[in-house]
Amino acid sequence: MLRLARAPRYCTDEMLQREMMSTPLLTSYGVIVLDDVHQRTVATDALLGLLKDVLAARAELRLVILTAPHMCSSLQGFCGGVPVIRARGRHRAQAVFSCSTHSHPFLAALRLLLDIHHTKERGDIVIFLACEQEIEKAYQMIRQEQSSLNPDLGELIPIPLYPTKQELTPKLTQDKQKCCKKYRRKVLLTTSSGESLIWTKNVTFVIDVGVERRKVYNPRIRADSVLTQPISQSQAEVHKQILGMSPSGKIFCLYPEEFTYKEMKPQIPAKIQESNLTSLVLFLKRMDIAGFAHCDFISSPAPESLMQALEDLDYLAALDNNGNLSEFGIIMSEFPLDPQLSKSLLASCEFECVDEMLTIAAMLTAPSCFLQAPPGTEEIARSRWRRFSHPAGDHCTLINVFNAFRAATANPTPPDFSTEKWCRDSFLSSSALSMAEMIRAELVEIMKRIELPISEPDFGSEENLLSIKKALLSGYFMHIARDVDGSGNYLMLTHKQVAQLHPFSSYYNTKRIPEWVLFYEFSISEGNSIRVVSEISPHLFAELVPQYYFSNLPPSESKDILQEVINHLAPGSATKEEQRTANDSKENEESPQTPTEQRCVIQ
Repeated sequence: MLRLARAPRYCTDEMLQREMMSTPLLTSYGVIVLDDVHQRTVATDALLGLLKDVLAARAELRLVILTAPHMCSSLQGFCGGVPVIRARGRHRAQAVFSCSTHSHPFLAALRLLLDIHHTKERGDIVIFLACEQEIEKAYQMIRQEQSSLNPDLGELIPIPLYPTKQELTPKLTQDKQKCCKKYRRKVLLTTSSGESLIWTKNVTFVIDVGVERRKVYNPRIRADSVLTQPISQSQAEVHKQILGMSPSGKIFCLYPEEFTYKEMKPQIPAKIQESNLTSLVLFLKRMDIAGFAHCDFISSPAPESLMQALEDLDYLAALDNNGNLSEFGIIMSEFPLDPQLSKSLLASCEFECVDEMLTIAAMLTAPSCFLQAPPGTEEIARSRWRRFSHPAGDHCTLINVFNAFRAATANPTPPDFSTEKWCRDSFLSSSALSMAEMIRAELVEIMKRIELPISEPDFGSEENLLSIKKALLSGYFMHIARDVDGSGNYLMLTHKQVAQLHPFSSYYNTKRIPEWVLFYEFSISEGNSIRVVSEISPHLFAELVPQYYFSNLPPSESKDILQEVINHLAPGSATKEEQRTANDSKENEESPQTPTEQRCVIQ
């Protein structure tokens, strides 16, 4: 009997997860290959746990796991004595360690790059930097330095490789390489989690700064802390293995050899222990998982993050009284978005601003469209961005940027016009905006498939702007801050952290600083910042905030101000809330409290 071979399908872990929502046993696949499992992303760990159950139900299915050597033993224990095939490099790289740690490893790496280039030794160079911001900074600095280099040395071609924004990675075509007679040395710029993006086999040198900037989620304040810390020993080993094809490969470690044993941990923590798990819990609820005991994980998720995720989904009305997904939660899970953003998009159906919210959702999900301005051009960049600025705030500014990009693409006026040049002149990312366009198209298709209404565009009218803010508040009522001193020091409503506006905000460096704002993202780093903010009124917040969420907020001056507004809007609401609280207390006395560990169970 003739069997037709099926074409391979390439997809991300998240895409395969979403396919499992409709086809839990993945019956259309005979072989599944999971790559880069050692990165330990939330989606990868969740897939491993779910596929373990799928393999038990489908004996004919084959699962191939590609990972770094350090994970082989733990994966064997997890999967149950499966065979292991080890692929070793032909050559062992020569490691060159620094005498001491560098106070500025970023600058030390760029100096070393130029030193290697001046030796005229052939071969491409990989530089592992601490974060993606340093990738962009190094890219700009190398391009600026190129003009002052001796042409006889050849050309340095910096190539940024963003692990979390792979769609922004430029591709060098073979045609460009062949038509250029001058020697061109590629410089691949990435972070410690980006080794899988290195696609050239001609790498001879690796420069490793030995540190990375990691995001660690704090569920108590619902924010990411950005920490700079040493890479792990396993990451350092993977960096050396890149040179396995080069007989004369060298890795320059910008740290002493004893740093490896004294400061580096053996492995990096799994991201499921350091991330916001709200999207994962929504997915597992949709998969109708009875509890985490029935979904095996290599590393257990952080209990506090699970509790926070369940609490947030409850506030967003995604759960019913039994802790299962509500009808609203089922619809929310259809969208490949953050649950808060899904809630805002669904709320826009009620407030008739779907067209505008689709654009906002796409722009927030895609990488930031604002490029980091090269040194000395910051003011020029801000002046270009002001053309898109909207008085209602950053969310509407994103709509202006998207609409301007679409208009420029649809109606190119000069003969030599190009979208890429228009974006460069505006200090915008063409790749990020193109991706936002694709995300928006996907969201429109989902809206049509589940038969949700899409209102006609009405951006700019006063009624429409109010509707947008109402839709945003419906999902992001947990992301509210107040300027406590009139100088842009924003105190979070949910905790006592203070933050400033992100430099990309349209309010940044302006005289108009709103008192109350809704923000998309808050991160704790050297300079705490809130990103993508829009002005709101306390009255609008009081109108839309769930009362049981508001009553759980910690005491603060901001809460007192909002309580006065609530009392003014509904004088009897305070008495009703007190009665409700008394009734809840009475019910709690009659029935025993559910143990914390049982409340964590995903039903």
